[in-house]
Parts: sequence; structure tokens; C-alpha cells
Amino acid sequence: MENWVTKTTDETDRKYMQTALALARRGLGQVWPNPAVGCVLTDKGGNVVGRGWTQPGGRPHAETEALARAAGAARGGCAYVTLEPCAHFGETPPCAKALIDAGIARVVVAMQDPDPRVSGRGVSMLAEAGVDVTVGVCEDAAKDMNAGFVSRITHGRPLVTLKVASTLDGRIATVSGESKWITGEAARNRGHILRARNDAIIVGIDTVIADDPDLRCRLPGMEGSSPLRVVFDTSLRIDGASKLVAGAKDTPTWVFCVAGAPRMRIEDLTKRSVEVIEARPDAEGRPAVADVLTRLAERGVTRVLVEGGGRLAAAFLKARTVDRLAWFRAPVIIGGDGIPAIGGATVGRLADAFGFERTGGIVAGNDVFEEFRRKE
Repeated sequence: MENWVTKTTDETDRKYMQTALALARRGLGQVWPNPAVGCVLTDKGGNVVGRGWTQPGGRPHAETEALARAAGAARGGCAYVTLEPCAHFGETPPCAKALIDAGIARVVVAMQDPDPRVSGRGVSMLAEAGVDVTVGVCEDAAKDMNAGFVSRITHGRPLVTLKVASTLDGRIATVSGESKWITGEAARNRGHILRARNDAIIVGIDTVIADDPDLRCRLPGMEGSSPLRVVFDTSLRIDGASKLVAGAKDTPTWVFCVAGAPRMRIEDLTKRSVEVIEARPDAEGRPAVADVLTRLAERGVTRVLVEGGGRLAAAFLKARTVDRLAWFRAPVIIGGDGIPAIGGATVGRLADAFGFERTGGIVAGNDVFEEFRRKE
């Protein structure tokens, strides 16, 4: 970093940055391909005069929103931004320039932007204009929140969260396939919040055939926060009368198949507003996880929620692409004949097991919800 970039432990800076981070989280699942950013503006006296966060679809940016709300009252004041302000001309002018033109005297940034079009250039533009710049306030929290955007830029794939709702003995359905409902209403509501915070939700064709899911966010007031729906369907077995196909006009639905899928099925699904995408096959002839994730990232997707079923969960684990786990456990036991949450990811040695560390957990009604992060 340049010598003008500093870190601070000032509690006032932390307080306002935490507010900016809370604002930024409002954009999770709604702003891709852009990152979710929050901005707080204060005047010379330290009073908040403007707040903003990235709007649905990625624009307007957080800084633009906050400046519009401040209406000039932030001149000579400070801007707290969760991600380095952009410095390139795209569909909108650079946010760094907007802050300069607004007369902002100081800018506090949580984290540097990993996008090579911006990285370091935003803070350089500010500093060269005489703005006092501080970088690194609440940096870890900012990186955690925008882990999906960072993953897309640096690794070429979205952040992957595997969501499981199982019994105490790790089963997601009875031997007959019955699974509604293993967990209670409180747990299911939290599951809908997870959907809203991700850009896309992924399921396998077996889950679609067995459950005919809708995959939208059905919490009151959050219906508009439903994610892109993605299906792994090797040979396009999805039923044209399924809820996913029937709702494709209103909620984007992408189906990944492999070469050789029936041309008539492709044409029929396309007419029904489903986008069919041919992926490279894996060793078992199914759409390769890594290739699908790459294609999603190329289209701007930053965060995906893998929601079912057991074989698909195993495929993501075997591909070593599961970054986080969201695991709901109900206080019931089905027994060994039940369908396992992870099917087919055989591990012969403990040293080869898929390792995670627990990052949080709560009681949700009569169930337990736990979050985990992959061990590096």
C-alpha cells in the first residue's frame, strides 16, 4: 500500500463503518454482478447527513445514493465506505470523483477493491485530490460480507454455501422419499432468508422431480428478493409442468445440461423462458461443478446456495468448492434406511475428510441452525 494509506482503531470510525456495513448487507443477493456496498456521510461536526447502499441490479452505487440524500450537507465532512470507491468510467462516473466533487475532506474505506480496474486507483484518485484517506477499518467484516464478490474476482467462481436440513442422524428424507417437513417453521423461515441473501439457488434434477420445488423466497414482504434458480439436469428430464418451468417468466431459471441433451427439449424449455446452458461433463457424465461455477461467475453471479439433494451436495464437496455450510438439524431420528444428506462422497481416511470450523449457531424453534466455514 502507498504511504498515505493508514489503519485506525478510532472508535468513532468503527461505529460509522459498522453502520455502513449494515447498510451494505441490504444489497446481498440483489446487486450482482456488483458488490454490496454501504456508505455513511457525516458533516464537519460528525453528524450523519447521508446514507446509501448499492441498489438492486448494482446501480446506483452506495456513494451516489448517500450523496444524493446529503444534498450538499457533507461538504468538508467524511465518507465511510465499505469498499474502495470505483475509479473507472463504466455505466456511471467514478464514485471517487463524485466524492471529490462533493467536497468530501476525508474518506474511510473498509477494504481495497480486488477488481483490477479499481484496486488502489480509487484511493489514489482521492489522495491526489487532497482527500485524507484511511483504509482498513473493519476490514475483516467487510471481506467476510463481500466474500462472494472477492471469490468471483480472484478465483473465477462464486462463493458456495451448502444448505442442509437434516435429522440428528444426517438424513434428509425417509426411505420412501418423504421429507416435508423435517424442520419446523422457524427453521424454514431462516432458510428463506438465506435464499434472499444469495444471487442464485442450485438444486439437482432428482430434487426437482421428487419435490417440485418453487425455490422462491416466500417470506411476507420479501417475495421480490427471490434468487436466480439453477438446476443440474444432465439430459433435461425437467417436467414442463413443474413449478420451476411454469414460473420462469417471472423468476430467471437456468438449467445446465451436457452435450447430447435432446434438441427438442432445449427448444421447448427455451420457449418457456428457461435458459438452457450446456456444461462440460464430469467423470460421471453430469454437469461438472467447476465448469458450472465458472459459467455462473462469468455471468456475474457472486453467491450461490446449494439446496439439494444429497448427490449434488456430494458433488460440490468432492469438487472442493463448498466454502460455507448452513446446517439445520431437527431433533428426530430416521435411521440408516433414510436418504443421507451427503450421498456418495466416500472418504477412506479421516485425513481426507472435508474440514469445516463452526462460526455460529442459534436455536430456531425446536431445531438448531449452525454455520460453518471451510478450513483453509
